[in-house]
Amino acid sequence: MRVAAGQFRELTQGDLAFARQIGCAGITVNKPDFDSPGWTTFLGRQFTASAGPRAPTRRWSALDLAQLRAAVDAHGLALECIEGVPANLLAKAMLGLPGADEQIEDFKATIRAMGQAGIGVLGYNWIPDGVWRTTKADHGRGGALVTGYDHAIGQRIETGILPIRDDSAMWANWERFMAAVLPVAEEAGVKLSLHPDDPPVPMLDSVARIFRDATAFDRALAFADSPHHGLAFCTGTMAERGADTMMAALARFARMGRIHYVHLRSVSGALPRFAEAFIDEGTVDPVAVLRTLRDAGFDGFVIDDHVPHVEGDTVWGHRSRAYATGYIAGIIRALGNEYGRSP
Repeated sequence: MRVAAGQFRELTQGDLAFARQIGCAGITVNKPDFDSPGWTTFLGRQFTASAGPRAPTRRWSALDLAQLRAAVDAHGLALECIEGVPANLLAKAMLGLPGADEQIEDFKATIRAMGQAGIGVLGYNWIPDGVWRTTKADHGRGGALVTGYDHAIGQRIETGILPIRDDSAMWANWERFMAAVLPVAEEAGVKLSLHPDDPPVPMLDSVARIFRDATAFDRALAFADSPHHGLAFCTGTMAERGADTMMAALARFARMGRIHYVHLRSVSGALPRFAEAFIDEGTVDPVAVLRTLRDAGFDGFVIDDHVPHVEGDTVWGHRSRAYATGYIAGIIRALGNEYGRSP
């Protein structure tokens, strides 16, 4: 078990140096848009401008991914995982819209490219409209800014942008997707890691959120019963339904060996209303989480996930993430000493 830095939408050499400086063994990258100016610069693709406009990326190339991994390796870090593709590259498949087949083929090509580049884990979710919060400026401890959600507000919002999709439709779309991509992942040696819906409520904006509880995970893991399909277990998202429920699910799926990696964060309260919190407060006990993982023989990585915005911090949250990452690393070290072996 090891700690990694995550939630990078774009990367700089400074970000990689920072991750190494705070003691991380690796990093994850979150839904990278390789067409953005930041990624174009980082990957050294400025020369493409001289060749004129290029078509938007629909599938990642093995060359870009190999260059990304090499840049991470150069800092003594492992590129542990890429956490999802941009939503526009998978939304048609999620919703069963025209163009779904093309998006599935592109996703399969991305999996093959990741295998060629030696990147072993690809996170994904089945949330076409993303993470919802009804406030992004609640005041947490000491006035730190935290996000929150109130279902009394959320369930009233209807944008009319997405088509109506119930549970059965979303499950059918997911099963079609998984039946197509899992054999490719197995052949490429890439693990697909499913993140729960956040917030884990039955429906928002007329679209069902099917991966909202442990029962849904049981169904998904039974349908795609392979070592190459597992969970990106998010303690905060699962605790939004209750910390005790989260801990029971964590222990069971960890013993099954189906947790690939963990997002470790906390929340105050639970549905129908909650707010995110610092890692050392709220309903999630990080010591209990990491001890449970250790007892189950978990050998994956842990990242801090969402963090409060503290005084003087950057948009990515360097100060707050250093605090959370150090907290996690300290617990892992203490558990290693407690068990009489290195963490």
